[in-house]
Amino acid sequence: MVGAATPTSAAVAATVAQVVPSTGSPVVVELGPGTGSLSDGIHARLPAGARHLGIELGADMVAHLREHKPWLEVVHGDAGDLVSVLAEHRIDRVDAVVSSIPWSLLDDEAQGHILEQAAEVLAPNGAFTALTYVPAERTRNARRFRERLHETFDEVLTHTTWRNFPPILHYICRRPLV
Repeated sequence: MVGAATPTSAAVAATVAQVVPSTGSPVVVELGPGTGSLSDGIHARLPAGARHLGIELGADMVAHLREHKPWLEVVHGDAGDLVSVLAEHRIDRVDAVVSSIPWSLLDDEAQGHILEQAAEVLAPNGAFTALTYVPAERTRNARRFRERLHETFDEVLTHTTWRNFPPILHYICRRPLV
């Protein structure tokens, strides 16, 4: 499933990458990297020695990422299996979880399952970030996603990028409550 109507802009990628630590040896997990539009922004910010793991459900996208983003550790898998995927890669904590999966298309159970796992794997100072389209915010699933973010994290910030078509609403979440 491709959740993006158009490729994500460089402006959005730069904004999303701000949650990625630029020092030390951070671990960043990208849920649903698709064609890698956000991956480029994340990669540009990561220091040497960092790990950038992308979990992608679509086989065609996995092949594309492996061919065009050799620096990205691509896993053909489901974001709903985040904890087990990280365990297989010997990762117990991550500094940032970046998600561009289509949250407004996921049912309540799937949203909750993925968010719980993301909160579980975050390092104490880690951040979870998710993108949604502004027009999709009116849907029931999008409203429920926003509620779930507030139930899962102590801090939930939003930023709208109008220089993208369609405009993007960017959630930045910290301090898991679980």
